[in-house]
Amino acid sequence: MRAIIVTEPGGPEVLSWSEVPDPQPGPGEVLVDVRATAVNRADLLQRQGHYPAPPGAPEYLGLECSGVITEVGSGVRDWAVGQQVCALLAGGGYAERVAVPVGQLLPVPEGVDLVDAAALPEVASTVWSNVVQVARLAAGETLLVHGGGSGIGTFAIQLGIALGASVVATARGAKHDRLRALGPVHLVDYREQDFVAEVRKVTAGGGADVILDIMGASYLGRNVAALAVDGRLVTIGMQGGRKGELDLGALLAKRGTLAATALRSRPPEQKAAIVSGVRDQVWPLIEAGRVRPVVDRRLPISEAAQAHRLVESNEHVGKVLLTVG
Repeated sequence: MRAIIVTEPGGPEVLSWSEVPDPQPGPGEVLVDVRATAVNRADLLQRQGHYPAPPGAPEYLGLECSGVITEVGSGVRDWAVGQQVCALLAGGGYAERVAVPVGQLLPVPEGVDLVDAAALPEVASTVWSNVVQVARLAAGETLLVHGGGSGIGTFAIQLGIALGASVVATARGAKHDRLRALGPVHLVDYREQDFVAEVRKVTAGGGADVILDIMGASYLGRNVAALAVDGRLVTIGMQGGRKGELDLGALLAKRGTLAATALRSRPPEQKAAIVSGVRDQVWPLIEAGRVRPVVDRRLPISEAAQAHRLVESNEHVGKVLLTVG
């Protein structure tokens, strides 16, 4: 088969569509012919040499895919050749075929195109596990989403609204019109506005009950300031740096909770539990039209370098997909 390989750590130009060995499904796995995959920030870091694949995972980029099952391994009972699926991966999505543990498979939701389904597994699993499992967002609470124009952000906005929360999101002003189409969301242009002041205004001074943060260090102090009493701050990215100063007194005064999570490095049984929860609780919302994949554009996988440049530019809204075949 062919896959995108990283010839050496570096810029997008090091990505090469090359022949590689075919994968084989092991016990409890299926082989999927990939129709599409999506570009995630983790792919950019791995290309640069900063985020190697976990032990045992395919070395190729790609944390999610959609496609058709072409082979099942021993012990597989609930999946069959010919089924259309999407999948959460530890790696290997930038390829013509990938072996997937059955615990990380999802059926393509009714009403969603097979290619567009590649935009769902990683964001759905990340957002649901953090906003619902970790932060316990409840109806009537306020959710603050940073990076509202990203794949994670567009999904979190929709899920928060579907769960009955009031949603505030930060994003550059050029993206606001497209984000308003997702539902009732208070948008903050982080280049021009103070998100702490905006959250306080929207909540009559109460603050955000849950904050989903992709920035890390550079937003740490302001995130604590934006928290409501008993608020929960969940950090899932470090685009603003790894090390910051935390005012424990301010966090104590809020009775706040600070959590930090990663999805890719979790053991298979934890990923399977998350995927099961997504199928039970999120897929019905998608099939009802209350949450949808937001796709900025599709590019052929041979143009993976251009897709990486686009995501690095932060000019996209939602997911950038790579189509295969």
